[in-house]
Amino acid sequence: MALETTILDEATAAFLRDGYDAASIEAIARACRVAKRTIYARWTNGKPGLFLAVIERLMARWLAESGDWPETDDLPAALLAAASRMLAVALTPEAVALHRLLLAESARFPELPLMLHQAGAAEGSSRIAALLRRATERGVLPALDTGFAAEQFMHLVLAGPQRRALGLGRPLEAAEQEAWARAAVALFLSGVRGGGA
Repeated sequence: MALETTILDEATAAFLRDGYDAASIEAIARACRVAKRTIYARWTNGKPGLFLAVIERLMARWLAESGDWPETDDLPAALLAAASRMLAVALTPEAVALHRLLLAESARFPELPLMLHQAGAAEGSSRIAALLRRATERGVLPALDTGFAAEQFMHLVLAGPQRRALGLGRPLEAAEQEAWARAAVALFLSGVRGGGA
């Protein structure tokens, strides 16, 4: 198990640093001081299988790092905590590098968008939807499609900061990320309440 972890660690660094095409099984094996056949014994389809294993492991780790969200009836506070955690994970250098790599390789690996959705986005969306559902049941929010609203909340929180982190604008500093999260929550709540504050 330790050897597999070492290989995945090195493969992660290689894919995120060099991209899919430039990363090679030979270089990964050399860095791990193992033969190429050791890697092929674990991932029989070679580089594509190793690449998918790297993505799956990153997504599982980030999902675990997002932790349990606070159980509270204070909807603005719960949404702010969720937004802050999403930004903290999505804007790490490793996550930004993976996002860039996924954009570049989604045509070669059409399963990647679905994998990304299932491994991370779907879980986050379902957690947000549950918060919103409880709020509608308590009468804090009007009746709404909580699944759709949760997805829109995630886009509102993540899309702009991720684009900036990818180089399409100035990346947000830590204090700006918190301000962004607060503004996104306020705008979202105003919208779902029908314009009320």
